[in-house]
Amino acid sequence: MNLFDFVVTVIVITASGALAPGPLTFAILMHGSKRGAAAGFYCAVGHTLVEFPLVLALAFGLLAAASQPFIKSIIGLVGGIGLIVFGVLQIYGTLKTNSDVEQTTTRSIPAGSLLLGLALTGLNPYFLLWWLTIGSVLILQALAFAALVGVVLMYVSHVWMDYAFLSVLAHFGNKGKKIVGSKYYRIILIIFGLILIYYGGSFVLAAT
Repeated sequence: MNLFDFVVTVIVITASGALAPGPLTFAILMHGSKRGAAAGFYCAVGHTLVEFPLVLALAFGLLAAASQPFIKSIIGLVGGIGLIVFGVLQIYGTLKTNSDVEQTTTRSIPAGSLLLGLALTGLNPYFLLWWLTIGSVLILQALAFAALVGVVLMYVSHVWMDYAFLSVLAHFGNKGKKIVGSKYYRIILIIFGLILIYYGGSFVLAAT
């Protein structure tokens, strides 16, 4: 995998996770109805304040593993299986959920958008699970490209999606337009779920 393919892989896998509805999605729809796109941007800043230190901690922890083929294979296998599981759950959840998605799931919202991003990122167990499985594979690949500089490149390729999606989501929430639960949004989620399964299979094959 060359650098371009790696960046594309990071963006596609990130999009699959970023677009999936969760507590942060529904909360920013409500918060965005008052403050517009700015709410989404500051929420993404809060998300970054939790996520980037975690990525760096994982990168330092995986530096030694980057030179050990057996450990890399184990992480690749776990990450690949994680991708497949996330993809299957995303497709299942999308097909099962009624198109009229309840957009008021999160009823208690912190006063500021930045606090919202901090709270709903740090308290989300799926966020940590994602980085311990799927994210660890991406970090290992980034380390192989350019050590910690590669990790920063990987993170930039990842995090811009959060800023873009949350800002757009908050903007449409402010305009009163429904995105989550719409037919086209559900189709996109299913497509990305299939892409997750494809990449998961690729990671598993590469690790075995």
